[in-house]
Amino acid sequence: MKNNSRKTDLQQLIARTLRWGVAVACLIAFVGGVMYLCLHGGEPMPDYTHFSYDETHPADYTTLGGILDGVTRWNARSWIQLGVIALLLTPILRVLLSMVDFLREHDWLYAGICAVVLAVIISNSVGGF
Repeated sequence: MKNNSRKTDLQQLIARTLRWGVAVACLIAFVGGVMYLCLHGGEPMPDYTHFSYDETHPADYTTLGGILDGVTRWNARSWIQLGVIALLLTPILRVLLSMVDFLREHDWLYAGICAVVLAVIISNSVGGF
């Protein structure tokens, strides 16, 4: 009976992971969006017909260190980027929790499938392929 409740608890955690992950990611991005609108809402709309890349602070929004540094400085764009990262990490966490659940149940086939999916996600995220 105790093993069944542990299994149910982990499965409920897996089920809640997507809901809570999306909610937290949206909340973080919402805070950044409100900050951005408060600071830049009255500015005129930029010309988006030609793309120009602002290279003054490229690491601020493209590296995890730059994003976290911006969050500590209450930079609105960094908060929005952190929300996007939290949203991307949500399904990865769910796959990881599913793999743990399958390993605990000794279901090697599905644990292996989860491991392959996790490896593909991580290799694509790190390698950029």
